[in-house]
Amino acid sequence: MTEIIASPSTRRMARDRNVDIDNLAKKLGRTTIGPEDIGTTTTITQNGDTSYWDVDHSQYGPVTQEPMTRFAQVAAGNMAAAQALIPAVTHHDRADIRAIEELRASLKPQAQARGVKLTALAFHVAALARALRKFPRFNASLSGDGQVLILKEYVHIGIAVDTPHGLMVPVIRDADHKGLWQIATEISDLAARAQARKIGPAQMGGASMTITNLGGIGGSAFTPIVNPPEVAILGITRPETITIWDGDIPQPVPMVPLDLSYDHRVINGADAARFMAHYCDLIGEPRHMLI
Repeated sequence: MTEIIASPSTRRMARDRNVDIDNLAKKLGRTTIGPEDIGTTTTITQNGDTSYWDVDHSQYGPVTQEPMTRFAQVAAGNMAAAQALIPAVTHHDRADIRAIEELRASLKPQAQARGVKLTALAFHVAALARALRKFPRFNASLSGDGQVLILKEYVHIGIAVDTPHGLMVPVIRDADHKGLWQIATEISDLAARAQARKIGPAQMGGASMTITNLGGIGGSAFTPIVNPPEVAILGITRPETITIWDGDIPQPVPMVPLDLSYDHRVINGADAARFMAHYCDLIGEPRHMLI
């Protein structure tokens, strides 16, 4: 039998994730396995047995086959690992966006003069950066063995970008030290580069938390998967108008649905509720971000 070449750290990762390196090497048709290969297998699920998925679908009707790209295999493996290993909970909330929309409208001439598209997402990045400063436990990572919580002194915000070649997450570095114009500029630049597949290692990885925004597509709520080694992820969906009663007077208020998925080993429900209450306050009163 051919000996599989893998570093001690790769073998340790495989043991931690219940991955059989010999079987994985056979599946990939290789004799060398690296840490990036561990995420390509779905055998990290609880029972490790996916043989019941191997069905001859053509017996039921015509089919075509589309090979999963290397990029898609790695992403799928990471998501499977997150679902299998992280006890995740999702907290649903919504925030009043009247002030943000009024501010964006008032700043539109400046945005056009600067050649910058000031989207609502820029306000979300700014609000999340400030919320992470106030709640440092959300700006953390758990060690692989679950014994150490690493608290980060920096605030980097990941932005999930839907591209033809898969989901990419470029990162806005030191977002807590940047103003709205700079954040808006970086969002536009990073999204364009991700679409063109021109994102380098310096623009990826190391995020404090990721924002995944479906507001331009639709939906009222969803459950985003935590992107390890982060301990939480914020989902945003399409704004909707909600009737709020001011005494006996109904007020139509545009609200944005928010979905915070978090690792329950690090964050409890009360922490998440307080975090989102503060976040919604920042979105509802964007002037507070300037204080």
